[in-house]
Amino acid sequence: MDSHLLKTLVTVARLGSFSAAALELGYTQSAVSQQIAALEGELGAPLLHRRPVGPTAAGERMIEHARLLLERMDAARADVRRLSRPERPELLLAVSPSGMDAAVARALARVREAEPRVRVRVRVLARRAVAVEVAAGRCAVGVTDGYAAPGGPLALGDLGPVRQAGVGEEPCAVLLPAGHPLRRRASVDLTRLADAGWLDASGIAAPLADLRALTGGAFPAAAGYEGQDAAALLALCAAGHGLAVLPRTLAASASAGTTALPVRAPRLVHRREALFTPALDGPARTFLDALPRGV
Repeated sequence: MDSHLLKTLVTVARLGSFSAAALELGYTQSAVSQQIAALEGELGAPLLHRRPVGPTAAGERMIEHARLLLERMDAARADVRRLSRPERPELLLAVSPSGMDAAVARALARVREAEPRVRVRVRVLARRAVAVEVAAGRCAVGVTDGYAAPGGPLALGDLGPVRQAGVGEEPCAVLLPAGHPLRRRASVDLTRLADAGWLDASGIAAPLADLRALTGGAFPAAAGYEGQDAAALLALCAAGHGLAVLPRTLAASASAGTTALPVRAPRLVHRREALFTPALDGPARTFLDALPRGV
């Protein structure tokens, strides 16, 4: 199967539109339609409903395979290019905005101590995008974050050859604005706040969908924040635009008058994980060995 056809299928399904996929991929809409028809003809099955646009049952299965195939092809290209370039050693780290901390920075410093010629580059990406970059071989190693039960791995989906290793956990807290009626409590059960107004900020805070799944509560979104800047999110919470479940140290760093109320139940921690493939070069291995491990 032609990788271009697979990429077109995945893009149309993700955007839910032939015209939007054509714009993103740089094709005409008719070319996108022809590519999908060619792939359906090769497989002998319809892959997409046309009105509205969405995957059929066969399309869902094919899209799962296509994503993995495209990631492995990207990884193969990156691997071969890396071997064919006798250049200065490099460590390219993919990290989520809340995945970077002092321990990660120290591990990068250890790489430079071990190999002074190494060039260190850090690429900040969304949480899931970190896993995709490592799986595709575009970054040697990654550090991402999320929310999980204590000691439990992050739910990142099928990562192919990518392995996950915990590098740190921290208790969670709800950030309350000044004057909130629960501000004097020692801790809180999230079910007590299920009907409060929440900030939908899944790039940094615990996703509201996860809180609903954990508690069965409504957790209505009073406002949304689609960025990755923690300072902006803290400012919105402090100004009363909604509550957010955050790592306790981040919540505690908000402006004066706010309250970081520890979460007592359900059991939930902010977790960071290193992501890597079995084939590691020297700088990536040195980085991983320098990270705290064991959670």
